[in-house]
Amino acid sequence: MGIEINGIAHIQLTVNSSTSIQFWRALCDFMSMSTLLDHDDMHYSIGGHTGVLVRLAPEEKRSTSFDQDTIGLHHVCFRARSREDVEAVYEYIGSLADGRIVHPPEEGGRFAPGYYSVLFEDPDGIRIEVNFVPGKGHFGNNGRLGKDGSGPANSYGDDGLTNK
Repeated sequence: MGIEINGIAHIQLTVNSSTSIQFWRALCDFMSMSTLLDHDDMHYSIGGHTGVLVRLAPEEKRSTSFDQDTIGLHHVCFRARSREDVEAVYEYIGSLADGRIVHPPEEGGRFAPGYYSVLFEDPDGIRIEVNFVPGKGHFGNNGRLGKDGSGPANSYGDDGLTNK
């Protein structure tokens, strides 16, 4: 018998520059997270049932840049409360000098019913997504894991989650 978790308590990211810490500080503030720790080389915000800690890499390790296709973090995704919130994040990131939009808000039904998201990068290239999924997503009646769903998939590709 296992346990039922209650979400992700926090994530900790290591960045190469103080510019990235400033970016994360501003993003967390925009997402109405509360600052718990703020220092030149570290920032920690909490809110929405999670925490985000961003710290500056030790100087001797700052030559390494982020690559989402190597071992470790691929991207981080925050769950928004509405499609309008996703659009507000898009507008906000677009207004920042250090913000880089990967894709504007778009439908992503191949991920989950009603999936809507924006994808962007911090100054170090760490990918950040903000999404909205209405209702219960995969656990809703039409979701793969819902009452009438088809169950877990065994394949993922351009057609989304499938059974092959």
